[in-house]
Amino acid sequence: MAESRPKSRTLVEPLSQFDLSHYSRSSPIRSLSISPISDCQVLIYIGTQSGSLILLSLDPTAATTLHVPNTTPSQQHVSFLKTVSVADSPVESIFVLDDVGKVLLLFCDQCLFLTDSLLTQPLKKLGFLKGISVIAKRIRTSDSESTNLLENNSVSSLANASTSTGQRLLQKFGSGIKANGVKVKEEEQHCRGDNVFAVIIGKRLVLIELVNGSFVILKEIQCMDGVKTMVWLNDSIIVGTVNGYSLFSCVTGQSGVIFTLPDVSCPPMLKLLSKEQKVLLLVDNVGVFVDAHGQPVGGSLVFRKSPDAVGELSMYVVVLRGGKMELYHKKSGICVQAVTFGGEGGGQCIATDEECGAGKLLVVATPTKVICYQKVPSEEQIKDLLRKKDFKEAISLAEELECEGEMAKEMLSFVHAQIGFLLLFDLHFEEAVDHFLHSETMQPSEVFPFIMRDPNRWSLLVPRNRYWGLHPPPVPVEDVVDNGLMAIQRAIFLRKAGVETAVDDGFLSNPPSRAELLELAIRNITRYLEVSRKKELTILVKEGVDTLLMYLYRALNRVHDMENLASSENSCIVEELETLLDESGHLRTLAFLYASKGMSSKALAIWRVLARNYSSGLWKDPAVENDLLDGCADVMSGREVAATEASKILEESSDEDLILQHLGWIADINAVLAVKVLTSEKRINQLSPDKVIAAIDSKKVEILQRYLQWLIEDQDSDDTQFHTLYALSLAKSAIEAFEEESGSKAFGTQMGETRSSGYGKNSIFQCPVQERLQIFLQSSDLYDPEDVLDLIEGSELWLEKAILYRKLGQETLVLQILALKLEDSEAAEQYCAEIGRPDAYMQLLDMYLDSQDGKEPMFKAAVRLLHNHGESLDPLQVLETLSPDMPLQLASDTILRMLRARLHHHRQGQIVHNLSRAVDIDARLARLEERSRHVQINDESLCDSCHARLGTKLFAMYPDDTIVCYKFAKGTEVKNCILESNIIIS
Repeated sequence: MAESRPKSRTLVEPLSQFDLSHYSRSSPIRSLSISPISDCQVLIYIGTQSGSLILLSLDPTAATTLHVPNTTPSQQHVSFLKTVSVADSPVESIFVLDDVGKVLLLFCDQCLFLTDSLLTQPLKKLGFLKGISVIAKRIRTSDSESTNLLENNSVSSLANASTSTGQRLLQKFGSGIKANGVKVKEEEQHCRGDNVFAVIIGKRLVLIELVNGSFVILKEIQCMDGVKTMVWLNDSIIVGTVNGYSLFSCVTGQSGVIFTLPDVSCPPMLKLLSKEQKVLLLVDNVGVFVDAHGQPVGGSLVFRKSPDAVGELSMYVVVLRGGKMELYHKKSGICVQAVTFGGEGGGQCIATDEECGAGKLLVVATPTKVICYQKVPSEEQIKDLLRKKDFKEAISLAEELECEGEMAKEMLSFVHAQIGFLLLFDLHFEEAVDHFLHSETMQPSEVFPFIMRDPNRWSLLVPRNRYWGLHPPPVPVEDVVDNGLMAIQRAIFLRKAGVETAVDDGFLSNPPSRAELLELAIRNITRYLEVSRKKELTILVKEGVDTLLMYLYRALNRVHDMENLASSENSCIVEELETLLDESGHLRTLAFLYASKGMSSKALAIWRVLARNYSSGLWKDPAVENDLLDGCADVMSGREVAATEASKILEESSDEDLILQHLGWIADINAVLAVKVLTSEKRINQLSPDKVIAAIDSKKVEILQRYLQWLIEDQDSDDTQFHTLYALSLAKSAIEAFEEESGSKAFGTQMGETRSSGYGKNSIFQCPVQERLQIFLQSSDLYDPEDVLDLIEGSELWLEKAILYRKLGQETLVLQILALKLEDSEAAEQYCAEIGRPDAYMQLLDMYLDSQDGKEPMFKAAVRLLHNHGESLDPLQVLETLSPDMPLQLASDTILRMLRARLHHHRQGQIVHNLSRAVDIDARLARLEERSRHVQINDESLCDSCHARLGTKLFAMYPDDTIVCYKFAKGTEVKNCILESNIIIS
């Protein structure tokens, strides 16, 4: 249940009024109804206590379109048309039937009268239907939700339901006979259902329809006594008595109680709300909403007092009580406006054009006056709330109108933007931007004047839209803050003088500083532009948004955001920002901006300057600061950052001169970055290898080696020059590394892994240089081995020499190095296996036993060789080769094993030979047996192929006992079969 608290909103305003004291003989007004004829004419029907019907004409368009509060309505827009005196009984109800041009009147003497809408014809009394106490017109929302009564009721059922003698008499004479203006409904007669009514006659509920100026009875239902009020919605008729509210079905006639009233309560009252298709049931000062089935829906309304009359106007319920009119919102239950008529008595009647018009006109009657109100246009209501600084109520109203379909979504966005500008000039910047973001029609260019003074590059993009003219023209935010602070100072002075102002009390009690307000304004405008960047904007607007966003970032000193914006895809105008960023010292941002715009040369120049003269120490970002807190000392310096960003640019560039120009200083800082630049796959056209090799500093050996490695391994270069250069460079580095390691050992120092192995954490390689040299010498066949040998000839790189000698085919030197210099018996034996000749093993054995340069014989290696490969050697040659100095124990074991292996191989060969002879003998015997088989041929024997008689002819027999004549056997295919299948020919 909603609370009915008053709201200061002007929903309706006085339009006109009319004093009836001169036309109705001072008879009070009893009933009221209106009928819109056109946009410029509305007919007002007034029923009096004395039984008169007065017709007035109202011109709503003649009133002023501007809302002026607290104005007194005039009489100039209402004109008197006609008055008709009908009876002495008060006019209880007036129904205007616009579709047939008729007016139906119910008098308190329970009689119905019918006349035309302009009162030009005499009133016709419908005398047959007497004793009518309440009448209600049927409202059909749709054909699917209401029943056609003609299809559900026949003449016979109507006759059976009739209880009056007059109706039975009419049915006896036949249907359709006119009697005092009433006809009984014929079965074939068409029922449109436009003017169908329910009337209460005693305890009967009679359903009638107006057809061609006369009423016909549709149905009669048994009702209850004491019905005071009634409404008819679709198939449900809701009636109210002093005991409560009940619901009747016009189709089945069944009834049910909705709920009962307390013993002491106000008279029942019903109001059909056609807009929502609901019914409002009054229980004292509470209004309950029910649907067409009598089920409560949508909560309830709580009025201050029990109302005298209830009406409907758009989204509001209008109630009258004691000369005061109140308008309540249907959903929220809030009283949005209260209007007092003055000192003249209370109003008893109310009428609106909700059912038959646009829902903008409201007519209220006091005993002697008719006061017309018009609904204030939605825009004017919102404007009035904005002038009162009631922004929340304005948005609430706009959202309600948009939800009800009375306001377009674009208009709601317009209101959000208007409120945003008002809040902005009131120094409520955060709330202002919130409303800007809710507006889908507001353009980001509308905030440009708050950032940069006119004229500027984007002045013509700013829409010249002042909205409703409720806020000043846009000015830079500095001026907005200054003007706002001046207004606060004036308000403080006026407050001391006892004058109320519209300035926020929070500002008056705690005035903010200019710096705080300025920062708050810039931060929130920045937030708006950040969101606007994600929208679909024109190119010019995008340029303005990004460029001015950079201005705001700089004003807030948000360096990280500046760099992110500059380094990402953006529409910033470089000409507008380069001087600003250069003078303010934001060179990194400027470099990022140059790079994003393809101005690589300027960006690289800045990074080079920053790398050379970096004065800010270590570059700190959140990740680095976390590393410092964790005790990590691996922090990227400013020089490395500059080199990294420069390398990113050069990796995508195909400008060879530009790359080689900046390669040197990047290599001085980080060799890995230099290699990435040279070997990047991101560029379209690769660099010339000759120019790159010439440009690499001779001291940057690892860069040269890594580049050559990339050319050979990744680019599959088969240029012998590059292969030889790479091999020579590796050999030279290996010699230097070996000499450094030897020198360190000579002095007994413990050098780090970098010096001892030729690589370390600052190296761009992951394995030692000697290992890389060995791998390359073995894998490549395109380098010149003699050039490399000349370089390493006097060094201790024996394995490398062995590889090179092997390339040159000098087997003896290779074996000498492997066996004698490196003493790698396994490698020497493997090389002998690759040679594939037995004399290689004998040569190796001779080297082991006859060492040169004063070295002792390598008996263990010789024994190992004989153990592994002795069976393939000639024992006699081995014995001749063995040295007399060789220990007998070692020699005996080896020779014995060798002889046993020799004997084993000999006997194994004999076994294989004998087995082969046995297989051959078996095959010969089997063939002989096949050829020795006999077959008996007589005169009846036939060739299995040509079916000719064999007689004494030659024939052949296959191994499968098939017999063919010799003529067929001489064919090519048979000859082949003879050879393959041992065919016997006889």
